[in-house]
Amino acid sequence: MKPSGLYRLIFLTVLIAYALYCAVFIYKTSFVVEGERHFVLFDDAMISMRYAANLARGYGLVWNPGAERVEGYTNPLWVVYMAFFHLFPIPAAKISLFIQASGALFLIANLFYVRRLAEVLSARLLMGILAVVLAAFYTPLNNWGLLGMEVSLLTLMLSASLWLLLHEQKEGRFTAHAYLILGVSTLVRLDMAVPYLVTLAFFFLTDRSNRRQHLLWGIGVLAVFLLGQSAFRLMYYGELLPNTYYLKMAGYPLDLRVARGLYVLFQFIWKFNWVLFLMPFLALIFRHERHMVLLVLVFVGQVAYSVYVGGDAWEHRGGSNRYISIVMPVWFLLFAYVADSLFGAIINRLEGWPAWRERLANVGLSVFVLASMVNFNLLVDFKSLERWVLLRQPAFVEGNKEDVRIALEVRKITRPQASIAVVTAGAIPYFSDRPAIDLLGKSDAHIARGEVRGAGGLLDLENYRPGHMKWDYAYSIGRLKPDVVVQLWNSPEEAQLYLDQYYVIGGAGGELAFSLRRDSPNILWDKVHLLP
Repeated sequence: MKPSGLYRLIFLTVLIAYALYCAVFIYKTSFVVEGERHFVLFDDAMISMRYAANLARGYGLVWNPGAERVEGYTNPLWVVYMAFFHLFPIPAAKISLFIQASGALFLIANLFYVRRLAEVLSARLLMGILAVVLAAFYTPLNNWGLLGMEVSLLTLMLSASLWLLLHEQKEGRFTAHAYLILGVSTLVRLDMAVPYLVTLAFFFLTDRSNRRQHLLWGIGVLAVFLLGQSAFRLMYYGELLPNTYYLKMAGYPLDLRVARGLYVLFQFIWKFNWVLFLMPFLALIFRHERHMVLLVLVFVGQVAYSVYVGGDAWEHRGGSNRYISIVMPVWFLLFAYVADSLFGAIINRLEGWPAWRERLANVGLSVFVLASMVNFNLLVDFKSLERWVLLRQPAFVEGNKEDVRIALEVRKITRPQASIAVVTAGAIPYFSDRPAIDLLGKSDAHIARGEVRGAGGLLDLENYRPGHMKWDYAYSIGRLKPDVVVQLWNSPEEAQLYLDQYYVIGGAGGELAFSLRRDSPNILWDKVHLLP
């Protein structure tokens, strides 16, 4: 068999193995509640699913039908994509499976572009295969992508656009297709403008023969997409930026935000193994070519953005956060390239060795990269490795199961118009199908523009969680008066005044109990078991 045929066979084998891995992973995210198997996304994705369901029902892009319009999502095109599946009579317990399967398909497609990018970097086929394996079996990327976040699609779009640009540059041609893909990606998530601008600036400065085309197409396409969605947002929501921007950025001092971003970045690098993390930057030493610089800059740009916004809220789970995960395939490409170059340099110093030394070096390279892959997936403790090899259910599943149990319990004791106050604002409102009050403000403009709570300054970065630092019980409970208070966040004593005065504790008779407003006509009191 020719090497090219063997290469294709190995690549196909990796794809099949990864597809099976995704299938098992997705199944392991499911669970049975009240006799029915449920597939549920990460809770932020379930917020998007609620918007999608309301859009498909004709209520518009709103969290609560008939209520104030608030853009509590950051992924408009992903919401529209989710809405497509809500046009079909798919049970709520199963519809998330289609989003998860979509994520798997996007991540599989991404591997084709990882392979193509590897072929641009090096003629060494083994290096490409190793990069593909690293990108396929990285836990954080699979967590975000297979639990319904737009990370899967963004990763594919970024890899595809980078390959288009580098391939066409290698052929001495200009392509506008990459800018169109990156432009559309800003509709999936607005902050994709960061890799867009990094890429545009790079080619404007380095591709002199096509500088004018890069400038006109790059700025023109970006302007169309950014101005277009900003105009829609202003007309539809009355705001220039999503509500989540105000929630996560307004009121946070820049120094505290950046300090927290650096803190979680250093934690990630340290647990990842800082020596291995820095290895890809040696690519700039081994080859002084422009495409190496581009890949490094795209990765660094995304990391810098993560630092600027203060990181994500889930770094305590280990591994790369949602901002950095989309560029991890780029990092894996550079890592595989540098590792291959280092082993190649060793070969060149062993000229007196037998003829099989190159095969031995290839084995050594493979062992080194695969051993490193184990290290990359050791996120927090050895349970991380059990999750990686699918011996333990993926992260976030237990929380999803609890949220579904809560949602179904709420349905039993309330009328459809009953309002519920929640902290986890995705699965509970989605499966209960009740008007909801978001205590943490993703879909509440008042909370999003409120004061930052619970931030202890530079000495308390461990407890700083973007998107989870604003709440106002006097407003959410005291003024809005939800029929059911399902959950509370920090400082629950602040809510106790309202709960003691206006609420009683009860549930449907099971283990779960909630605060129920005494005078609410929207609670099915005959089905409620009150607690003393």
